[in-house]
Amino acid sequence: MDYGKTLNLPKTDFPMRGNLPEREPEFLKFWDENDIYGKVQQKNAGRPKFILHDGPPYANGHIHLGHVLNKVLKDMVVKYHSMAGYDSPYVPGWDTHGLPIEQQAIKNLGINRQGVSTVEFRQRCKEYAISFVNIQRDEFKRLGVRGQWDKPYMTLMPHFEAAQIGVFGEMAEKGYIYKGLKPVYWCSSCETALAEAEVEYHDKQSPSIYVRFPVKDGKGVLPEENTYAVIWTTTPWTLIANMAVCLHPDFDYVLLQAGESKYLVARELSASFIEAAGLDDVRVVGEYKGKDLERVVCRHPFVERDSLVILGDHVTLEAGTGCVHTAPGHGHEDFLVSKNYDLPILSPVDARGKFTDEAGGFAGLHYNDANKGIMETLHNDGHLLREGTIRHQYPHCWRCKKPVFFRATEQWFASVEGFRQAALDAIKEVKWIPAWGEERIHNMVANRGDWCVSRQRTWGVPIPIFYCGDCGKPVINKETISHLQGLFREHGSDVWFAREAADLVPPGLKCPDCGSGSFIKETDIMDVWFDSGSSHMGVLRAAEVWPDLAWPADLYLEGSDQHRGWFNSSLSTSVAVTGKAPYRAVLTHGFLVDEQGRKMSKSLGNVVDPLKVIKQMGADILRLWVSSADYRGDLAVSNSILKQTSEAYRKIRNTGRFLLGNIYDFDPVKDRVAYADMQEMDRWALLRLQRLIEKVLSAYRDYEYHTVYHAIHNFCTVDMSALYLDMIKDRLYTFVPASTERRSAQTVLYHVLQALVRLLTPVLAFTTEEIWRYIPKTPDDPISVQLTDMPAVDDEYLDAELEQKWNRLLELRAVVTRALETARQEKKIGNSLEAEVELYSRGEVYDLLLSMEKDLSVIFIVSGVKLYSAGVPEGAAVSEDIKDFGVTVKKAAGEKCERCWMYNQGVGRGAEHPALCPRCAGVIKEL
Repeated sequence: MDYGKTLNLPKTDFPMRGNLPEREPEFLKFWDENDIYGKVQQKNAGRPKFILHDGPPYANGHIHLGHVLNKVLKDMVVKYHSMAGYDSPYVPGWDTHGLPIEQQAIKNLGINRQGVSTVEFRQRCKEYAISFVNIQRDEFKRLGVRGQWDKPYMTLMPHFEAAQIGVFGEMAEKGYIYKGLKPVYWCSSCETALAEAEVEYHDKQSPSIYVRFPVKDGKGVLPEENTYAVIWTTTPWTLIANMAVCLHPDFDYVLLQAGESKYLVARELSASFIEAAGLDDVRVVGEYKGKDLERVVCRHPFVERDSLVILGDHVTLEAGTGCVHTAPGHGHEDFLVSKNYDLPILSPVDARGKFTDEAGGFAGLHYNDANKGIMETLHNDGHLLREGTIRHQYPHCWRCKKPVFFRATEQWFASVEGFRQAALDAIKEVKWIPAWGEERIHNMVANRGDWCVSRQRTWGVPIPIFYCGDCGKPVINKETISHLQGLFREHGSDVWFAREAADLVPPGLKCPDCGSGSFIKETDIMDVWFDSGSSHMGVLRAAEVWPDLAWPADLYLEGSDQHRGWFNSSLSTSVAVTGKAPYRAVLTHGFLVDEQGRKMSKSLGNVVDPLKVIKQMGADILRLWVSSADYRGDLAVSNSILKQTSEAYRKIRNTGRFLLGNIYDFDPVKDRVAYADMQEMDRWALLRLQRLIEKVLSAYRDYEYHTVYHAIHNFCTVDMSALYLDMIKDRLYTFVPASTERRSAQTVLYHVLQALVRLLTPVLAFTTEEIWRYIPKTPDDPISVQLTDMPAVDDEYLDAELEQKWNRLLELRAVVTRALETARQEKKIGNSLEAEVELYSRGEVYDLLLSMEKDLSVIFIVSGVKLYSAGVPEGAAVSEDIKDFGVTVKKAAGEKCERCWMYNQGVGRGAEHPALCPRCAGVIKEL
């Protein structure tokens, strides 16, 4: 007889290999055809809202691994909340304006910017942006991210642009918008102003020079003859615009004499200056406080102009001389301190970074190219005391990656000072994840200067301001904004560029200052951070477009760089208009590095292309990797790390396959065994499942996704595969199929599978959908696992006494397992079923083992167990942690049963089935 046919071996069509690259698109099609997003929203209608507002990625290029990290984290948040009792719609969005799209439209579409009209150029930019919205949408969907993909938001949408200028108008009405001349970051390559959030710092080598400024009028404090204030600078070109030398009022300054020359420097920096300048035989001939030297007049070293000695608290002793070269047209602090002295603001550099005629002999040179000539001039005039180079962190444009500089120009600003305190108060009301995010954004808002919101570009939302054609005064009020909003909703912001000012102003508009009816329009556009920073109004409050959304958002989730970007601009616009933050909580994640902790870089060859990974391994591997990493710091990723993730996936998948394979004949309606009728081992497994559910749900609530991953992975590999599933295989395979013992184990497997597949749905979007298709169904089960709810902890299964008992049993089992492994290494046994173990114990350990005596062979997976209430014999395996407990292993008596593989002395005694043990022979007879 073929006894293999009498075993209840696992049976399932669920494939062992995931073949994710081939199978995942099938589920994407299934979700689309069945409108699973819509069905989830229907199911959750009326439940409490949980709104994650999508920070819009830039519609420029294919997605990279940073996109994967961000979008999958968001998907896990939304899917968890959708399954945890919340109505959690997800409207994805895109940032679609700005310079990079202008550049790519010119480059990739072959546009001659000068040869097309502004409206046509904007149309081509729009087409380019939308083309990448469509590309990225398909790539995000391929990741298994669920959302309202048929109706996302884009910052170029007419109703969004109308809402955005509404925000601008309200800020202007409250006095927060003004036009002013002040230094702003300027990119000469992109020919536009930049906000602080658009500047990033990289290494740069710069000149390092010490320059002397002759004292012209010492005000009776400093001598004039052969006396010099010494400055240090890394931007020689800005000396053309120098107006002052700034000292700290409370620092001590000394006058050093070397030969016939006398040099004024800060006392604490005098030694480093002497060394740098190579001076010999130096002596101090004067000592002063900075405030004693205010309004001393120096002479500019190569321009016919005075340079006033002024005072400022921004002067430090970190480097240089303590005497700071001050060019108010090319530095923010220089500008602020110079205002106290009514100094002129000279900025002789044009939009392309070339000196204007105001720079005299240097006119026409790019500012960087002028450094050499300026240093030659200083050297020839004897004012260059030392020249060298320095490598330091220097501001660069976030898009073209080229160095930027400060340039004083007339720009539109948002006065952060007007709502700074309200913003700082709002920050305290927000939950920051991780907690350090609060201090970071607090410091950024507390120290932030006014926000430059104007850009000298074409592709964006225009600054909705008119100028009187006669008196030149700007005009912006409720009437003009409301009228423009109507035009923008109907025609989009293109209407601003397509029509003349007369066709854009409200009928009958008159200049409030002079009464004129003639107007011209502003030509600048808004900073793209104002676009995305207005999205809480343009999306969350756009009930006519997205009725499921609500304001404020429950969560913003982006990279930690957005404390100075989107989190900041959103906070500013929201507080300025509503007095409150646009979000209740903010979660930030780190950036991607390789295994050595190096930043991802094409030049290093360590960039991982997610689209290639999807083709080779599948999107669920990327999703599992996202869940496995602690996003609060930098996240390591490489091909080898993804292979390790793939191995972890295989273990989880195999656990699911084993569970499915062993409930192939289980009807959850008819075959379930009541908890009270279950074997103790099964009740323990259900208890462990409840602990898993507790831990995972808590981790989801706290956004601790790496805890979700590790808890589930550990449960699958330890609690299930290494313990429970191993212990019940005999019952599953060899007992009568409909026996209470087998059905009890199957009931547990069904509960475990139902819980696991739901707990994993936010992480393994595709695999859980696949598993769901194979789970035995009840009439109430929905077509998709995404339409289920998270499992709840069943208090009936939480038995503290049982938990304590089995924790102790498993400690004893670990000692037995080590003893079996030693016996295997010593060739005493092969498989553990070839063994019989003898257990020696006393006291509570003996009592525990005695109470479980009939189950010990199953727990230890051996053919026999003998229990002795005696001292531990010499040579027995013991544990330092458990007193009076020892284990010896010997070969099991009897023969191997061909059906259950256990050794039994009854094998061969049955005439009808001589190769079977008495138990298996009885099962065959019953069958």
